[in-house]
Order: sequence, then C-alpha cells, then structure tokens
Amino acid sequence: MADFRIEKDSMGAIKVPQDAWYGSQTQRAIENFDYSPNPMPTSFIRSLIEIKRAATLANKSLSEIDSSKAVAIKDACDFLLNRNLSNEKLMANFPVSIYQTGSGTSSNMNANEVIAHLAEQQLSKQQGDAVNIHPNDDVNYGQSSNDVIPSCVQLSLASYCVDYFLPAIDQAIAKLNNLAEQYRDIIKTGRTHLMDAMPISLGEEVATWAFQLSESRERVIGSLGRLTQIPLGGTAVGTGINRHPQFPEKVCELLSERLSLPIKPCKNFSSRMSAQSPTLEMHGQLKVLATDVIKIANDLRWMNSGPNQGLGELQLKALQPGSSIMPSKVNPVIPESIAMMCAQVLGNDVTLSVANQSGNFQLNVMLPLIAAKSLESAELITSSLIALAEKGLSDISVNEAKLKSSVSKNPILITALNKKIGYEKAAKIAKQALAEGRNIIDIAVEQTDLSEQELSELLDPKKLAFPFDD
Repeated sequence: MADFRIEKDSMGAIKVPQDAWYGSQTQRAIENFDYSPNPMPTSFIRSLIEIKRAATLANKSLSEIDSSKAVAIKDACDFLLNRNLSNEKLMANFPVSIYQTGSGTSSNMNANEVIAHLAEQQLSKQQGDAVNIHPNDDVNYGQSSNDVIPSCVQLSLASYCVDYFLPAIDQAIAKLNNLAEQYRDIIKTGRTHLMDAMPISLGEEVATWAFQLSESRERVIGSLGRLTQIPLGGTAVGTGINRHPQFPEKVCELLSERLSLPIKPCKNFSSRMSAQSPTLEMHGQLKVLATDVIKIANDLRWMNSGPNQGLGELQLKALQPGSSIMPSKVNPVIPESIAMMCAQVLGNDVTLSVANQSGNFQLNVMLPLIAAKSLESAELITSSLIALAEKGLSDISVNEAKLKSSVSKNPILITALNKKIGYEKAAKIAKQALAEGRNIIDIAVEQTDLSEQELSELLDPKKLAFPFDD
C-alpha cells in the first residue's frame, strides 16, 4: 500500500499521508509553513471543534443541512472532544503552525477536513455505501474562517479562564488569606524605598497580596462579558452572507449551554473580525495580575534573603541545591520561576498589542498569533498562581525573634511622637539612636518630658501596626 493518497482541491492534486485524517488544504499549509514547528494550542483546537459542533446543530435545527450528515458531523466532533486532544497521535492531525495565514484559514480548514473525514467514514459505514461529506459545503456551512477564527480566539481564552484560571487564583487567594490570619499578630518593620519604615503586621502584608489578587480576579470577571460576545455569523466580511438569519442567535445559544458561558452574538460582527480588542482587554487584566505576582515573588525573595547577610525574616521551603559550586546554598527557586512566567506574560502583551493593530478594513490578519499568545499567557499566569499556592507559600518558617528584635531597634518608631514633640526633635532623637546604636526609648527619656512608661505605650510596635484597634 502506498504511504500517501491523492487529494484534490481548487488548486489541483496533492499527496497527503495515507493515514492522515486531514486533506489537501491542511497538507498545503504544512508545506507552506514548514519553517515553524509550533502548532496551534490544544485549547484553541478544542474550542474550534466545539464551534463546528454547535454550527452543525444550529444549521440542522434551521433545516439548512441534511439531517444525517449533521448527525455524523456532530458525532465526529464528539469523537474528538471525548478524547485527550493533547495525545501526540491525535494532535498529529492538527499540525498547522501558529505562523500561518493571518486569518487562520488553514486551521479552520484543518478542522473542517478532519471532521469531514471522520463523519464521512461513520456515515458511509452506517449506510453501507460511500457518502460524501464536504469540508466546505457541509462542515463549514454558513461559516467563514473570518468569523469562526476570531470567535474561537475569544471562546478558547474565555473557556480557559473559567475552567483553569479562576480555580487557580481562588486557590492562591485562599492560601494568602489563611496565612494573613495566621500571621496577624506578628509585627515587623515596614519598608518603603527598601528602607526601614513604620511597623506593620506580617499578616497585613500578606493580606495586601491577597487583596491585589482579588482585584485582578474581579477585573477578569468584568472582561469576560465582552470576551463572550462573538462574531460567529458575520461570515466573510461581517454582513452574514450565506448563512441563515437566525444562525447567530441559535449557535450562540448552543455554545452557551455547552460551555456554560454567557455567549452572545456581538452587536457589530466586523468589530470583532477586524480587531480582537476584547481579547487584548482580557490579556491586559492578566498583565496587571502578572505585575502583582512579580511583586509578591520579589517580596518573598527579599524576606527570604540571607540567611546571614540578608533580611532573613522568613525561610522558604528548601526544594533543591542552589549552586553547582557553593555547598549548602539554597535559592528561592519557586519565586524565581514565577517571576519568569509573569515576565513572559508582559512580553506577550506587547506582541498582542502589535497584533491587534494588524486589522486592515474588515479582517485582522494576525489572529493565530493572538490566539496562541493570549492562551500562553493564561496558561503561564495560571501555572504561576498554582506554584505560588502549592509550593511558594507552603512550609514557610517565620523568624519571629529576628522580626521582633529588628522592629524594637527601629529609629523610625519615633514618628509616633511627631504630635508630642514635633518633627525636628523627633528626627534628632532618631539620628542619635542610629548613630549610638541605642534604644530609641532611652534617648527619648533623656531628650523629652515623657516618662519611660508613656514612651513604651506610645512606641509599642503592635499599637503602631494597628493604630485604630481598641
């Protein structure tokens, strides 16, 4: 048996691997874009198949396509969706590179061809006779790459955020809130400009991180509503040529039920086909979160620094040797890994900003890149949150003795006396305490009319950390 078969399309005949589920247009894409080994993300492919499934059922309900063909196409989609699309053998049938035609037509036709092949096999077997299911005329009926691909970009990102990102950020927020409560009564020196400042509760410091993540969660939820307004039904140039008038509402209804997302037709199809602003908006929320997570990772690294010549306020869990030459050195590998993942998200935001500008008239022509990089960022930020919750924040050892010692010697405590003795005198006492290495209360007793008992109460680090507690 030959190791290839001959497939024909509007451009002529082409050899396709004998066991491939795809057809001529996918093969042309493989040959045209052979310089890049990066296929479209699995989550994108899954959403693309979901769109094909819903479109077929919508067209069937509207009596637009043959019922037996529609059932076969739907079953072919289910066959793919019920399997692990990350499986190497299965994904070999979706080989089209990210760096392909800017409309994503090659990916759309890849899905059309695979689904048509599987549906045709099934229906022919059922009917006992050869049946033709055409990638364009049947699987792609009432659709265009120009509305399918931008819709897929949006839905794949929305689905990933709901299915994976939100559980991950909820886990991280819960972990931080638990630690904040646990550390509430541990008082430490606050820092601004990396310099000693007024006391703060370690619990409040951690609670701040939790609040930052919570706000990012709210921002992501806010962007989901626009991200799930899709242009499916716009077909070629946003006018809806060649589709049923009720198709957009019907297909969105089916997708919404299937994916448990509030999916609706957008009010202006061309707006989503020519630009992916909702995707860029959502990525912007992930970018903001990435900056917050980098800040958290850096704070953890600073507090863990030392153990002898750094801050040494806490010790992160030792996970692996830190040096190939320095024995016993252990590094904060999880915060470092997290920071790098988030740095890539920031880089992807620049890429997506450039890509979103690349809409000429009725169509954006960097859609595959937008899909790939937005999903990469969602995956990276999700992984960073899981790593933070499960590894970065687990088994932390707080050096309470060092924190207590440091805060008691902090000359900045004198700030609490500004109302009593004035800024200038307070500054003089702080400088003297620092120069002589003495306790600030001892010097304040000498330099003011306040008693040691009064000073001890006024300069109590815990009261300063919680100035409005009873």
